[in-house]
Amino acid sequence: MAETLDELLTFAHEIAWQAGKITRRYFQAGVAIDRKADESPVTVADREAESYLRAVISARYPDHALLGEEEGATGSSDAAWRWIIDPIDGTKSFIRGVPLYGVMLGLEQAGEPVLGVVNIPALDEIVYAARGLGCWWNGRPCRVSSVTTLSEGLLLATRANRYDRYGKGEAFARLVAAAGEFRTWGDCYGYLLVATGRAEAMLDPVMNIWDAAALLPIMQEAGGTFTDWRGVPTIAGEEGLGTNGLVLDEVLALIGK
Repeated sequence: MAETLDELLTFAHEIAWQAGKITRRYFQAGVAIDRKADESPVTVADREAESYLRAVISARYPDHALLGEEEGATGSSDAAWRWIIDPIDGTKSFIRGVPLYGVMLGLEQAGEPVLGVVNIPALDEIVYAARGLGCWWNGRPCRVSSVTTLSEGLLLATRANRYDRYGKGEAFARLVAAAGEFRTWGDCYGYLLVATGRAEAMLDPVMNIWDAAALLPIMQEAGGTFTDWRGVPTIAGEEGLGTNGLVLDEVLALIGK
């Protein structure tokens, strides 16, 4: 029998929740830190959470392809469905004992992002969505805010410096100057704050596909937007911009000046 998004979302919610429990065993526990080839940190929690997710997905849906931050790609490139896994988004927060990290699980159907789950285990928050099924926050529907101008809004970003190295320094400075408030509640948690109406815009100057895959369905189903810095809806833009939709044009105008 063909998979349905409702069935897949229920499954994804459950396994992302369970993967979060794996990470919690190591959180604030003095876990050892290794360095990958690009010098980014990785821990046993990242590896165990991804291995768990891969195992349960492959057991349930053996024909589905997988792409994960730690173990790469498996399965057929012609598969109708592809799961995209970030076992810990915000590893730098995780290793410092900061609770703003998340387990991220995205799903593509024929190359289109259609489902996303982000579990913030240390805060007991989980946000999940699938195309046409709405966005949900701990079991209740959630929506973006109704704020219409950036001057009345809260702007978030994963980092507050080094935008010049990505050619975005001047744009970032204009955005911060225009915002009513600015905070660096970053990584995936910032996008969840926008999706649940607690902030208006979230920025990342650089992203990998596993950082973004879960976010586009969540932001869109919550009534907002997830795009690159040009306003194109994509998880492959290698950068991220999440908004409540109402401030998107203003944000893009400030970026493009």
